[in-house]
Amino acid sequence: MKFLGLCGSLRSGSLNAAVLRSAAELAVPLSEVAVDPGLGRLPFFDAEAERTALPAVVGELRAAVGAADGLLIVTPEYAHGTSGVLKNALEWLVGGGEVAGKPVALASASPAITGGDRARAWLAETLAAMDARVLPRELRIPQATLKITGGRITDEPTRAALAGLLDDLAHAVAEARADRGRLAS
Repeated sequence: MKFLGLCGSLRSGSLNAAVLRSAAELAVPLSEVAVDPGLGRLPFFDAEAERTALPAVVGELRAAVGAADGLLIVTPEYAHGTSGVLKNALEWLVGGGEVAGKPVALASASPAITGGDRARAWLAETLAAMDARVLPRELRIPQATLKITGGRITDEPTRAALAGLLDDLAHAVAEARADRGRLAS
């Protein structure tokens, strides 16, 4: 199984990027987590460009999302929502339909005690509108500066929770495959 990790933060010392690095290390057997090189390379969404001359980097993102069996999206919280960079990426993905029916796991890491709850709620609602299969279990990492050191999750209960989320994503992918198999029969 191939999971694609998307990070809504561009900051080099991002707590959320640390979650994706840790996910790549904790990938369940027979799976891998590839991390997108950075959503900051995408131009601002432009509906006209989408219709007339899709930027190559957007085509690459759509192809990577389409080829992934499932997504792990990790978001910071800004102004009670997700980051602009992640919202922009989702806007580019709406028109391609690559997210439709795809299992998606959500996580957020925040120095605040809320753990990014509002950003994940916003993201879940947006992804549901895109017809993604958003997993019911999410990972919230409050007070993340106490649980992440050197760009990796070092808190064992948080690592175990992330491993559990990846396991849930693997199960959701297996269910989605079975559903497609039943429909094809």
